[in-house]
Amino acid sequence: MKRTIQGTTTSVSVEPSPVAVDPIDPVKWLQEQVGSAGNDALLLAHADDGVIWGKVVNNELIPKPQELKTETLQQARLFNENAEYFVWRDSDGNFHARIIKDGMGEGCEYFDEDQILWGDHAEKSDSDGFTKMSDGAQGLVHHVPINVTKAKPDWRPLRLTVRHYLKTDDNGFVYVAFSRLVCLKEVGNG
Repeated sequence: MKRTIQGTTTSVSVEPSPVAVDPIDPVKWLQEQVGSAGNDALLLAHADDGVIWGKVVNNELIPKPQELKTETLQQARLFNENAEYFVWRDSDGNFHARIIKDGMGEGCEYFDEDQILWGDHAEKSDSDGFTKMSDGAQGLVHHVPINVTKAKPDWRPLRLTVRHYLKTDDNGFVYVAFSRLVCLKEVGNG
């Protein structure tokens, strides 16, 4: 796989600062980001009890934020081509948040990498625009927020694009400084 290095401007902000007094409510924080993220944003949350996919429709997060439980939530990312809103639990149980936005801030280079996701059998969900993806005898299942049409045995059509931002250290070595999710897409078997 060939990587293409591209340039952009990017801003990164992390909340709370190390001296912050008020803890972050991760579900409330995600709700507050929906307007900034826009109607093309997707949600990927990891909790103790599973993976939760969602999307923003008419400035509302689906699944409803109430379905995300602070008690079991480990991390959640609201993302699109332009930005990622990321909230995570640290080892002490406290939540932190980070926003990465392209097109503003300092200049940097990046490359995109597609990750293959589970699912070689697609079944249209009852929910608007979601597809139930299953894979293997273990019964692995997740409901992705796109319509999938190209799944078939031995072919996993889902790709999660991850953007890796590069920095150069004082010795001239280039490293991945931070990464974010960009998009979820279906690819053909060709």
